[in-house]
Amino acid sequence: MSFRRSGLLAVTLSGLLLLAACGSNQPTEQSTTTAPAVDSTQTKAAAMPTSASFGKALDGTEIQLYTLTNKQGAQATITNYGGTLVGLLMPDREGKMDDVVLGFDNVSDYQSPAFRKANPYIGALIGRYGNRIAKGKFTIDGKTYQVGVNNGPNSLHGGKVGYDQKIWEATPGTSPEGQTLTLKYLSKDGEEGYPGNLQITVVYTLTDNNALRIAYTATTDKATPVNLTNHAYFNLSHGVSKDILKHEVTLPADRYTVVDAGLIPTGELRPVKGTPFDFTTPHAIGERIAQVPGGYDHNWVLNAETGQHAAATVYDPASGRTLELTTDQPGIQFYTGNFLDGSLKGKGGTVYGLHAGFCLETQHFPDSPNEPKFPSTILRPGETYHTTSTYTFSVRK
Repeated sequence: MSFRRSGLLAVTLSGLLLLAACGSNQPTEQSTTTAPAVDSTQTKAAAMPTSASFGKALDGTEIQLYTLTNKQGAQATITNYGGTLVGLLMPDREGKMDDVVLGFDNVSDYQSPAFRKANPYIGALIGRYGNRIAKGKFTIDGKTYQVGVNNGPNSLHGGKVGYDQKIWEATPGTSPEGQTLTLKYLSKDGEEGYPGNLQITVVYTLTDNNALRIAYTATTDKATPVNLTNHAYFNLSHGVSKDILKHEVTLPADRYTVVDAGLIPTGELRPVKGTPFDFTTPHAIGERIAQVPGGYDHNWVLNAETGQHAAATVYDPASGRTLELTTDQPGIQFYTGNFLDGSLKGKGGTVYGLHAGFCLETQHFPDSPNEPKFPSTILRPGETYHTTSTYTFSVRK
């Protein structure tokens, strides 16, 4: 994350972790509209992204699903409900297009009692603070704030009603790099207990080299913690393999953030060498996962601290697909879908069981507002929060 002050760039750092647990709300209306099928035969991008109905939200608002297409036929589908990445069509080593992210057919699926009970944040934009804040409390300039608690005694991913449940203002467009979708949301002063009116803009861009770029920008009128990210679940062999245990992961990180039983950082940044957290060379996810109680759900401290840098590489031997992730963030939360239990059925009736997908959440470290040694996540008036993460797909023959 970088804060820009009228031409001066002040790079700060901090935040990562994740998981899910939130309240449930009984929907008042269920829509039968389903996501339009992705056209895997399309070879040329349209002049502008297209849109279609994605059903109705609980308050009756008609929700849209936007499709971005590049010149190679890759597609990204995004809804303005939660700014959620619903689908991502990428080629395998044979050129066959398939969806590589978990998602659902209709907005009602994201609001169902089962989804709200599990609350896995699948594909959503996360904020105001991605990851956990201990006991939902922090102090800025001598004033203590209490934000929404929704994960045991702690606050997770923005509180009880985070940005994943908001309806964003959406504007499709184009850029020299490819088709875009610009999403805007005003998080008002006091929302979930956070100080300051936070004006947020997130731009998804699907480039012609099969990269999905997510750029986040925010400004505030009061000092506030900000830590935005995306909670996509990937399965590069989705439709072939039901889990991601054979995916090979590389993380350029020599340390990780040690956490307590509540997944709150202890403050220790421990070396990964000699542990199952060492992904400095490629390892299959399932190779050592049994040595990590509950599975991987931790923040890695990336070796590079400034500018765009490598954050992760994932290779799926079954499909040949490779995902390379770059970011300007100091950490990455690697999560292996440990809480998916088969209770949710996604697109086309696919059952999402244990380890059905993995997440790579580029963020500052968890609980940074309460850890003065961690890079700061406090955004102040006159500063601009800006961070970009890019997910680039290719194949190995």
